[in-house]
Amino acid sequence: MRKPLLLLMSLLSFLHLAAAPPQVTRLEPPHWWVGMKNPELQILVYGPGLAKTEVSLTYPGVTLAEVTKVESPNYLFLTLQLAPDVPPGEIPIVFKQGSASTTIKYPLKAKNTAANRIQGFGPQDAVYLLMPDRFANGNPANDQLPGLVDKADRQAPFGRHGGDLDGVLQHLDHIVDLGMTALWLNPVLETNLPAPHSYHGYAITDFYRVDARLGGNEKYLQLVDECHRRGLKVIKDLVHNHCASTHWWMADLPTRDWVHQFPSFTRSNYRLAAVSDPHSARGDSLLMTNGWFDNVMPDLNQRNHLLAQYLIQNTLWWIEYAGIDGIRMDTYPYPDKEFMARWVAEVLAEYPRFNIVGEVWIHSPAMTAYWLRGTPNRDGYRSTLPSATDFPLWEAANRAFTEPTGWAEGLSRLYHVLAEDFLYQKPEENLIFLDNHDVTRYFTAVKEDAAKVKMGLALLFTMRGVPQVYYGTEILMAGDGGFHPSVRRDFPGGWPGDPTNAFTPAGRTPAQNEVYDYLKKLAQWRKAQPVIHHGKLTHFIPAEDTYVYFRHDATHCVMVAFNSGQKDKKLATSRFAEFVSRYRRARNVLTGEQLTDLSQLALPAQSAQVWELEK
Repeated sequence: MRKPLLLLMSLLSFLHLAAAPPQVTRLEPPHWWVGMKNPELQILVYGPGLAKTEVSLTYPGVTLAEVTKVESPNYLFLTLQLAPDVPPGEIPIVFKQGSASTTIKYPLKAKNTAANRIQGFGPQDAVYLLMPDRFANGNPANDQLPGLVDKADRQAPFGRHGGDLDGVLQHLDHIVDLGMTALWLNPVLETNLPAPHSYHGYAITDFYRVDARLGGNEKYLQLVDECHRRGLKVIKDLVHNHCASTHWWMADLPTRDWVHQFPSFTRSNYRLAAVSDPHSARGDSLLMTNGWFDNVMPDLNQRNHLLAQYLIQNTLWWIEYAGIDGIRMDTYPYPDKEFMARWVAEVLAEYPRFNIVGEVWIHSPAMTAYWLRGTPNRDGYRSTLPSATDFPLWEAANRAFTEPTGWAEGLSRLYHVLAEDFLYQKPEENLIFLDNHDVTRYFTAVKEDAAKVKMGLALLFTMRGVPQVYYGTEILMAGDGGFHPSVRRDFPGGWPGDPTNAFTPAGRTPAQNEVYDYLKKLAQWRKAQPVIHHGKLTHFIPAEDTYVYFRHDATHCVMVAFNSGQKDKKLATSRFAEFVSRYRRARNVLTGEQLTDLSQLALPAQSAQVWELEK
């Protein structure tokens, strides 16, 4: 009697399972839009045993072109073809197994056609970079949330401190007042890891979700809209090289080759040169691109065509969803370079006004240029990237004002690195900076000398390129890049109860206000200066601790002069006659002083002057 009973129970259990409707727990992207130039849409669908289901849909203008099954039985990848005239609505996608079925209504939306969205950025802009967790805490209620393991603790250098998007919203006036026209936030996507890998945002656990501790997706949309209302563009920080070890798919990879895997943990060698080096050993270049960035950052394999399409569509989704104006791509040379060229090309084909800057942390102009479009690389690689971080110029600027000028030292460092601009198709598209979230703060690099900071700022706002200011530079924040949290300290006044509030003049020291006002005057002036945005750069060989260059076009000319020495100088201008001789007077941009005798300049020690030449 016992055996027939067991058989009956097993049969009933089987029939129950067979009749249970399929479960869909994830669809990515979560929705799409009509009117996209590329008619193909790939949808990742995840749920237990979905590979056993039959998929169908009926919707005008939509064709289910392909259903792809992978190694894991819990994934399906659906390829849809969307006709040009497909209407907005909800696509009923049916997953059927036996007699049971589940219908998912997949949203297909109309595009937002507002004119101030997806504008791009360029040399006409000045970018303010901030780390949301360390800028301002506008909503302490989201500091600790269920399901997110890292809780706010301002005493922990590597911990979350509670800064959020509300904090940024509350201090947009500060950024606009400074003269900034674009805002770059370090990654805001969910990073559900314990310290020390959570607060900075570069180990992502969900590519479609803004971290709830920062405010979530809706708060991000609010921030972008408010920035656009105030004339600020928004640059999103993305990561395609790696995800977090706690990303939801790591527990059940679609395919083994979704990430690069090794018998034991294998770290990248971080040698960017190995990719462009014509003499590089194959093992070195593979370790550079396939090794993991960190032990909690699995290296994504962009040669997997399903993952490649996933990443491209994720980018397009964020652009259309939020209306962002640009992307800063983290660790640009680390992923598969052919994929990255394809990614940029497809993004810019869909959004021609958009712009992308790639982080290329390397100290050689030639190896930087390798990653930029227009460079005729001899190995046949043709990049499509329009802009790169100019680390060679950063390195020169960090030493130019702290050592005497020699053949290759001091101000000559600037001259020599700029002399290699012939390597770039458009050097004015490079992102230029004095510091950022990964390197020693400029105030520390120049030995906490405010005069040298002002010289650096004069360089930054008059040089070719897109200037980027790191939060806190305007108030002389210090920090050694050898210890990351040191350069990622909280902005004073960003947290309730802070003893000082550096967002206000009263909360800043006289030295901080002097530098703040100096930066503000330069940035506000630069906004209305096309000659600085797009004019030609002509510089003269540095001599006796002085360096002079001109920004000029058909109608305007600006002269910039530095004296990095310890003594005041009277600088004869006869050497610059090809420019100066055309003009009768000049106006000092920073002081308003009028100069009618252009035969010489009085250059105080440790200073920079910016002159508009007038006929």
